[in-house]
Amino acid sequence: MLGGGVAGLNGALVLGRARRDVLLLDAGRQSNRPAHAVGGLLAQEGTAPADLYAAAHAQLAHYPSVSLERGDATAVEARDDGTFLARLAGGGEVAARRVLLATGMDYVPPDLPGVADRWGGAVFHCPFCHGWEVRDGALAVLGEGDAGVFKALLLRSWSDDVVLLGSGFDPAGRAKLDAAGVRVDERPVVAVRGGGATVVFADGDELARDGLLVAAPLRQRSTLAADLGVELGENGAVVVDEFARTSVPGVFAAGDVAGTIAFVAAAMGAGGAAGAFVHQNLLAEEHDLPFPPGATAASAAPAAGAR
Repeated sequence: MLGGGVAGLNGALVLGRARRDVLLLDAGRQSNRPAHAVGGLLAQEGTAPADLYAAAHAQLAHYPSVSLERGDATAVEARDDGTFLARLAGGGEVAARRVLLATGMDYVPPDLPGVADRWGGAVFHCPFCHGWEVRDGALAVLGEGDAGVFKALLLRSWSDDVVLLGSGFDPAGRAKLDAAGVRVDERPVVAVRGGGATVVFADGDELARDGLLVAAPLRQRSTLAADLGVELGENGAVVVDEFARTSVPGVFAAGDVAGTIAFVAAAMGAGGAAGAFVHQNLLAEEHDLPFPPGATAASAAPAAGAR
């Protein structure tokens, strides 16, 4: 199990409950750690990410077949016998019959002074995760074209005071923004400052804001997927089928790394499902059964490009 975010942790939990031997490698680089709290996760609303992971580690400790190791793998390779060999960053090697990639993705927010210091708080990429905390505040969206219009209209669900910072908006988009009461400011933004997310324009003017929604594309955090040779989609995410299988037999993937919507609840669910599929896949191998059950030889293999 490569990756200790919620996808990997929930996958390990499901496999542990199925009494499978699991080694989970956790490098501690989860993308939501900068956030002050988890949003949109039933029964964990408002929990600090560090507390969520600590509770998950404590629960996994109840399962004797699950081992959690702080660290990372420097390389993973498929062997001729169908198993895998992982080389650990701390030294040593471990063999495994299956690999579940849950290494996550990194967000790439705008390279503006002040953004990094406020990332996961006053500056955010997901209103479903952070919008409630800045509700009814003075908000802004940094965006261009149709994508900027959509995000500004989306953010109106949380506040009546929304300003769209950008350009490239066609007349139809402008009309929609006007109808929704969204103001537009096309001046270039050069920094974010203050206790909230006050934006600084190139001309020196400032606009006081409590929150700023920005685009933050995802990129692969780890090279392990590429090293294994699994198929990657145009967005860099690992391509999986409906059973969490990648294009490489024996390698599964779940969570952000597999293109799951970047939402804790979604990643957790995907990881749990992947754990169940890994267990069933091993069972099929052990008893010479098709996987998925009832599959023909042609349909048992993951289809390239399927998600």
